[in-house]
Amino acid sequence: MNASAQRQQTLPQPKAATAELFTIGELSRIYGVTLRALRFYEQRGLLAPVRRGAARFYDSTQKDRLQMILKGKHLGFTLTEISDLLDAEPGRPKADEFALDEKMVISQLRHLEERRADLEQAICELRATHQRLTGAAS
Repeated sequence: MNASAQRQQTLPQPKAATAELFTIGELSRIYGVTLRALRFYEQRGLLAPVRRGAARFYDSTQKDRLQMILKGKHLGFTLTEISDLLDAEPGRPKADEFALDEKMVISQLRHLEERRADLEQAICELRATHQRLTGAAS
């Protein structure tokens, strides 16, 4: 019997008898996030794993929430904004898209465009500095 089968026999299933549970380490490897990040998301109320002593187990609902958290971060939303978006969609069956309204999309686009402009300026300054440094070394 493999470790996954043993774990599922000894732990209560979160919703259905066939629900798959993931350890914090498994979820970390699947999504390329640190254990610290997963614990932080739990501390912030974004994730709610099943706890057995010090061990954390994540069901498919929590796995879907993590996908949405990571998507929200990719889109440049803060964790507070992501939390609000997740709370606004408690019955969402599958993680795929946030229910964003036009105002939110425009606001986020504006924010990201400002960040891009700041990054482009920083890149230009660093390139100029690099040219000065390499030119001085010649």
